[in-house]
Amino acid sequence: MKTDIVVIGAGVTGCAVARMLSRYDARVTVLERGCDCAEGASKANSGIVHAGFDAVPGTKKALYNVRGAQMYEALAKELGVPYRRNGALVVAFSEEERPVLEELLVQGEQNGVQGLHIIEHDELLKMEPRLNPEAVCALWAPTSGLVSPYEMTYALADHAAVNGVEFVFDTNVTGLKREDGRWIVETDGETWEAKAVVNCAGCGADVLHNAISDEKIQIIPRRGQYDILDHPDALPFERTMFQCPSKMGKGILVAPTVHRNVLLGPTAEDIPDERDNSTTAEGLAEVSRVAAKTWPGISLRTVITNFSGVRAHEAKGDFVIGAVPGAEMAWEAAGIESPGLSAAPAIGEALAEMIAAGMGLEKKAEWKSAPVRPKPFNEMNEAERAAAVQADPENGHIICRCEVVTEAEIRAAIRRPVGAKTIDGVKRRTRAGMGRCQGGFCSPRVAEILAEELAMPLGAVTKDGHGSELLTGTVHGAMEEAAKA
Repeated sequence: MKTDIVVIGAGVTGCAVARMLSRYDARVTVLERGCDCAEGASKANSGIVHAGFDAVPGTKKALYNVRGAQMYEALAKELGVPYRRNGALVVAFSEEERPVLEELLVQGEQNGVQGLHIIEHDELLKMEPRLNPEAVCALWAPTSGLVSPYEMTYALADHAAVNGVEFVFDTNVTGLKREDGRWIVETDGETWEAKAVVNCAGCGADVLHNAISDEKIQIIPRRGQYDILDHPDALPFERTMFQCPSKMGKGILVAPTVHRNVLLGPTAEDIPDERDNSTTAEGLAEVSRVAAKTWPGISLRTVITNFSGVRAHEAKGDFVIGAVPGAEMAWEAAGIESPGLSAAPAIGEALAEMIAAGMGLEKKAEWKSAPVRPKPFNEMNEAERAAAVQADPENGHIICRCEVVTEAEIRAAIRRPVGAKTIDGVKRRTRAGMGRCQGGFCSPRVAEILAEELAMPLGAVTKDGHGSELLTGTVHGAMEEAAKA
């Protein structure tokens, strides 16, 4: 198979790069080992658009974090992705921690973050009355925000796809080699031939980098575990609540999500297996124990699920972005851990410009707009819902009761330019299955709709790709087998 540019990895960074490359006159193909976009860290992180005070001045993390955060509001509006600028507080619980906040304040100002200042105890408790009253002071970052990380990834992919980018899933890149002025991209399926390659492979980026460059990098998989609480009547905190950070990261936070759940986590554990996204009793106990320092009134009775994500920590501690040293026509974005989600729009823009300049690409005469995203049914008022049902009667069929998701919305998610092909793909695009019952009610009907839309047997429908089929057969088939026995 031939193409001009192969992008390896369909996480938020890979999709941001692909979207910006779609502005140029070139064939772009994204290869992803998972069954969908956002199958790695992009589906399992805090969803925070960080302001940029935590990154060390002069690093690529600082540069792309601040630039990306400034792009988010307009980009989310353009792509129809939920985003909210709620601000963040980094809380000190003793005077001994105050110098940490002062250092973060200076760092943030050097990085160009606007509006940072330290808030003292009384004002802090007025802002967040449920905060532990032992809090001494906090760094206030008003430009911090919230986004749905997987919805952003899907929207970037859709915009890339309507502008000609091809997405190929269930395809693991196993090798790269340069032959006759072109790249041979070996996979566990087909072999691709391309003029250029772009390595956005997450936790596997170091393997690909080290295969083609003498300047080695090392990715250390770092797992973070989380709890998600059900929608409360009133959020305990409107702002993202951090504790003072450590060398392992920003620490365990208590934060609303853009969909107004409550998120607790993450832990930070270096692990040997990049695919080990399990949760542990010890890790979740740490989440609740540390979160209780911020929120003494915490109750885990409303936890509806827990999960973990594995981020790609580069041993030197910074993003690796740009041309691959010693490898012609190869670029990369490696070591993209936090604040990678915040930085993704800026990384995508910058890397695409580097690639276009290196390849001599010209911009297309027309760059199609992003697909319009209709307002979610669960956010409509009664008049809007009545109009939606009149326009499409399938909006009158509520498939997910917890999150109020309609049949029309599920079918639309499957029909998107880069559409859902699994139960989890539908869940992350529509929220069907993300509520209190975690899909206990709606999953069978979602599976039926997937089978209908994709013209596949019901038994072939999976939760999250090959090996996660929901059914092993039918009752009729089991009865026939029993009769034969």
